[in-house]
Amino acid sequence: MKSKSYACGSWVEGDPRGAEVRDAVNGKLICNVSSAGLDFQKMVEHGRFIGHASLAAMTIHERANAVKNVAKHLLTKKDYFYKISSQTGATKTDSWIDIDGGLATMFSYSGIARREFANETFIVEGPPEPLSVNGTFAARHILTSKKGVSVHINAFNFPCWGMLEKIAPSLIAGVPVIVKPATVSAYLTQAVVEEIVASKLLPEGAIQLICGGVGDLLDHLNEQDVVTFTGSATTGKKLRCHPNIIDNSIPFNMEADSLNCSILGESVCVDDPEFGLFIKEITTEMTAKAGQKCTAIRRAIVPATKVNAVIEALKERLNTVVMGDPAAEGVAMGPLVGRAQRDDIRDTVTALGRHCEVIYGGNNAPMDLVGDGIEQHAFYPPTLLYCGTPLTTDAPHSIEAFGPVSTIMPYDSIDQAIAIACMGRGSLVGSVVTYDDHEASQIIMGAAAFHGRMLVLNRDCAKESTGHGSPLPTLVHGGPGRAGGGEELGGSRAIKHYMQRTAIQGSPTSLMAITREYMPGAKTSSTDRHPFRKYFEELLVGESLTTHRRTVTEADIVNFGCLSGDHFYAHFDEIAAKDSLFGQRVAHGYFIISAAAGMFVDPAPGPVLANYGLENLRFVEPVHIGDTIQVKITVKKKIKKDKRPEDKSPTGVVLWDVQVSNQHRVIVALYDILTLVERKHL
Repeated sequence: MKSKSYACGSWVEGDPRGAEVRDAVNGKLICNVSSAGLDFQKMVEHGRFIGHASLAAMTIHERANAVKNVAKHLLTKKDYFYKISSQTGATKTDSWIDIDGGLATMFSYSGIARREFANETFIVEGPPEPLSVNGTFAARHILTSKKGVSVHINAFNFPCWGMLEKIAPSLIAGVPVIVKPATVSAYLTQAVVEEIVASKLLPEGAIQLICGGVGDLLDHLNEQDVVTFTGSATTGKKLRCHPNIIDNSIPFNMEADSLNCSILGESVCVDDPEFGLFIKEITTEMTAKAGQKCTAIRRAIVPATKVNAVIEALKERLNTVVMGDPAAEGVAMGPLVGRAQRDDIRDTVTALGRHCEVIYGGNNAPMDLVGDGIEQHAFYPPTLLYCGTPLTTDAPHSIEAFGPVSTIMPYDSIDQAIAIACMGRGSLVGSVVTYDDHEASQIIMGAAAFHGRMLVLNRDCAKESTGHGSPLPTLVHGGPGRAGGGEELGGSRAIKHYMQRTAIQGSPTSLMAITREYMPGAKTSSTDRHPFRKYFEELLVGESLTTHRRTVTEADIVNFGCLSGDHFYAHFDEIAAKDSLFGQRVAHGYFIISAAAGMFVDPAPGPVLANYGLENLRFVEPVHIGDTIQVKITVKKKIKKDKRPEDKSPTGVVLWDVQVSNQHRVIVALYDILTLVERKHL
């Protein structure tokens, strides 16, 4: 296999004298990786001008669909990626986490974007902000695509997921990507990018790849660019201090390896299901990806009275772990990614051993490896250490062995457990294993400030729990302090990370024209034709209808109460209503919105196919017997939907602003309704 980079629309082979990358299982040479010959300035310009121009012209839904289609294509090549992945030392389960997990994240982000954002090239964020007494001056917040590139510098342990979870939100945001994988596993990332390019599902310049060093790449970035980094805290700090990043205030998101902890609750007994869950979780996090996970459990915090039971249970469980060639039958743990990583862990365990006791595994532990043609250069056994004084010994809270290594630490009280957890000085994730919710609450509230994510694991959620070490697309992934101080994933937050948030001020009518969303105070328009008789394309944002009037009677209240079963005193008890905050009987709020629907709906069949939602309902003022109501509906926002094979006709969603007023022109109810409206054209 030849190492190649993809730059400015062409594949460029690396220097054959570049860094040697070997198969983690048998030590055979896979390729030499080098970025020599790449013009990094041209790569940045290619993404900035060619890639960005194409992505910026696409709507968010179009970009999201492109990401979904890329994921579908990559799914057909999964077996090919699995074969390559095994060379990194990954078992089938490890590869599933990396490859399938990455593709699932792409699908997830495509869905998030199409559900949460309008089909525009920009995002309108939050409600209008009134800035004046008479409503003639207001503000909105919008997010637009940064006019640059996003540079993704990724770690070696997840060559697929690490890339895909970053490029998906960036591309949906309209920002082209330059991917720089870690050298030791770059060949797998390269294989995925080759398929992405070959699919031609993304516009030219949307993705570029650097296999090898970044050279002077960071020197050519500016204030419109973004850099994200995943890897060691030491490397991340060096990159974050790059003069050009500092001078141009270039956004730099860092997700660093951290000393994550799992706490066994003080209330847990050895015979409880939670004890077994704790042992299973520790073992899984030590052996999945051979412990090479930024979220792996490095510190197991255990009640002092249960330390011996935990140690014995972990030893028994680890004794069953079969190591060897990931392709061999029954192998649950493969090698580390390479010899250099093995040597680094040996040195780190030696350093930890000066302050802690090695109680299982270690540098000199024998390994019975399964499989043929295995070279032991990258294998390292699951290793447990014990630190009896975690409150006074800093080493296990500051030295990380990035492999199948975990340290057991005792505590005497919940306050001590919290203090030990926080000594990691910032973690990506922490977990609490307990069936006592009060205990869980105490630990979470005490330690949450030091963690980006916290899991409470017990018998109720265990079967469906994704586990301690699994970042999810919808949840924030990152953490304070040592963990880097950044955030990835987190649903729509990840997409917004690559966009510029701008506050815009002006008249409501001007803001409506810019955002393509109606807001109170903006000028409206109307025609003789009922808006429910119009197709999606014919409706204009700001188009409104003011209905006829209706006087609310006592019979309305009685009939609605009988129909709904709602006989609340304020509607039926004259004496109680008089003593209440209303002062007299009032109409049901839900009668008001039901009556309003009857006033603004055109009953005949037409382009409006369905009303499938009501949002932001507020009953502002009471409606009394004898009050007269009137309704004004206004097209607030339009969202064009993609036509699915099962759809009879193309449609769009229209969000309507609804205002119900009384005879004094005082608003009594406010809400939004959503209707599915037929489109004339695809």
